[in-house]
Amino acid sequence: MSSFEVAGGRPLKGEITPQGAKNEALQVICATLLTPETVTIDNLPDILDVNNLVELLRDLGVSIQKVSRRKYSFSAVNINLDYLKTKEFKKRASSLRGSIMIMGPLLARFGKAFFPKPGGDKIGRRRMDTHFYGFEKLGASFDFNSEDIFYTVHAENLKGSYMLLDEASVTGTANIVMAAVLTPGTTTIYNAACEPYIQQLCKMLVSMGARINGIGSNLLTIEGVSRLRGCEHRVLSDMIEIGSFIGLAAMTGSEITIKDAATEHLGIIPLAFRRMGITMEISNNNIYIPPKQKYAIETFIDGSIMTISDAPWPGLTPDLLSVFLVVATQANGSVLIHQKMFESRLFFVDKLIDMGARIILCDPHRATVIGLNQETPLRGSVMTSPDIRAGVALLIAALSAKGKSTIHNIEQIDRGYEKIDERLNPLGAEISRI
Repeated sequence: MSSFEVAGGRPLKGEITPQGAKNEALQVICATLLTPETVTIDNLPDILDVNNLVELLRDLGVSIQKVSRRKYSFSAVNINLDYLKTKEFKKRASSLRGSIMIMGPLLARFGKAFFPKPGGDKIGRRRMDTHFYGFEKLGASFDFNSEDIFYTVHAENLKGSYMLLDEASVTGTANIVMAAVLTPGTTTIYNAACEPYIQQLCKMLVSMGARINGIGSNLLTIEGVSRLRGCEHRVLSDMIEIGSFIGLAAMTGSEITIKDAATEHLGIIPLAFRRMGITMEISNNNIYIPPKQKYAIETFIDGSIMTISDAPWPGLTPDLLSVFLVVATQANGSVLIHQKMFESRLFFVDKLIDMGARIILCDPHRATVIGLNQETPLRGSVMTSPDIRAGVALLIAALSAKGKSTIHNIEQIDRGYEKIDERLNPLGAEISRI
């Protein structure tokens, strides 16, 4: 297990370019299974989750070529479905949650799919009901082996259908859309997720010959086609990493320019940071955060405490709430962080409390943060990263803290952030990987 040693209290300065979006990358890589023709994807981030999914597809029989540093071509001509029944597949897939999205393409193209219960972050229950509800509405059947914790989905004849999803699940929507594009008839998905990741997936599928209406809304209408062709696709910049850099700049009083920030796809994220008192300038697809030692959290119009909470897009993405929470620890004012989706994602606050933060964990979903107003810096500490987003929040805290911090289990950070130490050190950070 690797660790970061971080010397905190150093303001950063310079330019940084965000990686390609992790969540989009996992979806579009799975979509390459929908066609035997070559699909080329550019701007793939060099992170553990993406690299592991690429290797899983390679073991499944997909011919994969690395065209350049972040550009790959995929040719899913000879797929070995027997691989899905092996212990090796179960071990690899169960450690990578995003790989659940191979089920939709395999079901649509081959009429069957197998999958173990997926793993990933330990942030609470992440049920799979939405995926299987959608598959069943298309005419599939599924079995769950409770002893092996293994799912089997099969369908002799899929047919388009109307469905109202019980939750706007991003991966669930992606899986159902990928199954529906090759399913005869009309499929209508209401309460579909409409995050930029889903929009990008749908645009890629359309370029492959799919017929999808309503892209960008929560009502998708899909006319099934018999075959999809190859295409070229470029992944957007990662809005979660962009938000992480904004929070990092504020916490450390740094002057940072985020280049190629895909600003038209950030939704409410800039507004939410401005409510935290963070100043930024957006122009020419770049975000400039000027050096500023103090920032004050707004209140609501009636004077009540500000609440920052997650919501389905275009609401605030839950993946950034850990960053907002750590940013609030040095703000002037108080804020209620309400993590609605996952009940274990706020449990890392004990580590921030050990660093001197003033936080009240109200329950598994809510925490009240009383800002220190930059008057008392956080102090260095030894901590362990529990998941991707909490891990980078702890890294931000360590970079702002007085003294040295050690963060263990940084493989969690590496799953979602590309060589974050090597990219921040040239800006003035002092992060050592040990």
